[in-house]
Amino acid sequence: MSGIEGKVIAITGASSGIGEATARLLAKRGAHVVLGARRTDRLETLVSAIRAEGGSARYRKLDVTKRDDVESFMGFVRAEHGRIDVIINNAGVMPLSKLEALKVEEWDRMIDVNIRGVLHGIAAGLPIMQAQRSGQFINLSSIGGHQVVPTAAVYCATKYAVIAISEGLRQEVGGDIRVTVISPGVTTSELADSISDPVAREGMREYRRVAIPPEAIARSIAFAIEQPDDVDVNEIIVRPTAQS
Repeated sequence: MSGIEGKVIAITGASSGIGEATARLLAKRGAHVVLGARRTDRLETLVSAIRAEGGSARYRKLDVTKRDDVESFMGFVRAEHGRIDVIINNAGVMPLSKLEALKVEEWDRMIDVNIRGVLHGIAAGLPIMQAQRSGQFINLSSIGGHQVVPTAAVYCATKYAVIAISEGLRQEVGGDIRVTVISPGVTTSELADSISDPVAREGMREYRRVAIPPEAIARSIAFAIEQPDDVDVNEIIVRPTAQS
């Protein structure tokens, strides 16, 4: 058996991009995946495809900005499978713009999804994992959590926060629970679709010319999960070879 086979894995933001690719890969490797996102039509299609290939998958509508929603989602996972082995806090948004554009509502949205969403996942999952005396959090940051570029100040701040929260969690939980941060470089996804600012949108179009597919990030997530229980892969940065 691999270190993935039979594990119960909850994935937020699973309806597209990295979340979808990760769900497909982990299910193929024998995990029981439970998928959450707002777009249930996409989740239904994805779950059907996974099951058609012999995988184990379920889904539930999820808005990570609502703590009660995340609590219900994790409760659903445990009710279906009796435990939660891995929580992948993947949901994120990236409406880039210069600060002077004063897109405050977009700033709020990034804070709510990218930071509060991760915290809600931790708040809902940590008591379960502590009771089990085992588990793993995998939190999606970004290369933006390591460097700041124009138009991305708030986005980068949220991704720096994910790294800080994850490191604090790792130090606090000790030996039973693993904590991993995955920081993707430019990756094909729908994140850029949320950019309303024309200058930032054009800049991102140019930036994405060297994008790698989400399956590359999914493989990194699988690598972190499949390690023995006494090995905690704390952080992986994955970016295109051609990315500067």
